[in-house]
Amino acid sequence: MKRVTAGIVFIVALSAFAFREDRTALAQIDKRDESRLRVYNHEAFKRGEVLNYRLHYGWIDAGIINIEVKDEAREIGGRKTFHIVGVGESKGTFDFFFKVRDRYESYIDEEAMVPWIFIRRVNEGGFIINQDYIFNHYKKKVDIGNNTTFDVPEYCQDMISAFYFARCMDYSKAKEGDVFTINGFVDKEVFPIKIRYVGKETIETDVGKVNCIKFRPILQKGRIFKHEEDLNVWITNDKNHIPVRAQAKILVGSVKMDLIGYSNIANPLALEK
Repeated sequence: MKRVTAGIVFIVALSAFAFREDRTALAQIDKRDESRLRVYNHEAFKRGEVLNYRLHYGWIDAGIINIEVKDEAREIGGRKTFHIVGVGESKGTFDFFFKVRDRYESYIDEEAMVPWIFIRRVNEGGFIINQDYIFNHYKKKVDIGNNTTFDVPEYCQDMISAFYFARCMDYSKAKEGDVFTINGFVDKEVFPIKIRYVGKETIETDVGKVNCIKFRPILQKGRIFKHEEDLNVWITNDKNHIPVRAQAKILVGSVKMDLIGYSNIANPLALEK
């Protein structure tokens, strides 16, 4: 239960880095198929953006999360990408009892907004997860290593790219109760991520009073959450769509993530005076 709780602390937001670029699946990407990929226009973020979050588990200041769009333009299979890195660390009392050192990376296609490479390094109280996924969106497959591949839907996302793709979606015409679905590939299975639009709300935060759009992810009841409505997410009601707060009630307490800092964002933040 401790491991599950620590994982939720980082995921609700959602070690050594080692990756071999010469993996066979990467070589199978055929540039002649590039015209088959969509062009997804977006302006929610840019290279150099950094978002800083603080995590609370109940009344405990549990840790921090920093998510950065690296200021680099690496190509994967001839395609320009955004390199995004998310790092989560436990702090203070929580770190003493349960040390968390998590690192997530994604290389996301600049035009199609889909991942090519996903890297996950998790160390939560000694529980280790190392994942290197290569996505081939021309063949709709994911290579997870050891000669193992999975079929995935069109434009399937990883855990990090889903976060950024959701920021790029258009919510201007959303009505209360509307549900948005993003297909993700998580732990060897396709997982449909569904979020329900709740409405607009202004909230007080460490960065000021922010005009937000509120969502409620549709959850699986009984495993970690008691009720479907136990997780709420607020994002800025502007072109950035930056997550400002995520608050969850879980079976063993509550978790809260708050934006405490940002830099190099693409658009003005929806702050109220």
